[in-house]
Amino acid sequence: MTKEKLNQKEQHYAGDRDKAEEIVLAAKDSIYLTMHKITEKHNKLGTYFLVDLTYSFNVPREIMESEAAKDAANHILHDGVKVTQDGDGSFYVDPNQISIDDVVEVEREAEAAENAINPDVPF
Repeated sequence: MTKEKLNQKEQHYAGDRDKAEEIVLAAKDSIYLTMHKITEKHNKLGTYFLVDLTYSFNVPREIMESEAAKDAANHILHDGVKVTQDGDGSFYVDPNQISIDDVVEVEREAEAAENAINPDVPF
């Protein structure tokens, strides 16, 4: 299995504030940019700016959200009933799915089984 770098940090040098802001504007075009910072520094030669950029690529949360969005676009689940959304905004429920009468009957059978007295149980 290959390892992929999910987080990447970059640092750029700019001679003045305008160039530093241009670097940030160019980086904002990327949807993966998570943080940017412009820091003013001084040394014996004068003032300069460091631009720190942080990118995050396909972290597990993003992968799961994109998969959930794909599923939500086609099917919506309401308490176990699959509802399909048509392109025009209307919804469709498959009539061959389980009916409410079947669910109620199963619940009654489970409740009756819990309340049944079993003579084999010693307590």
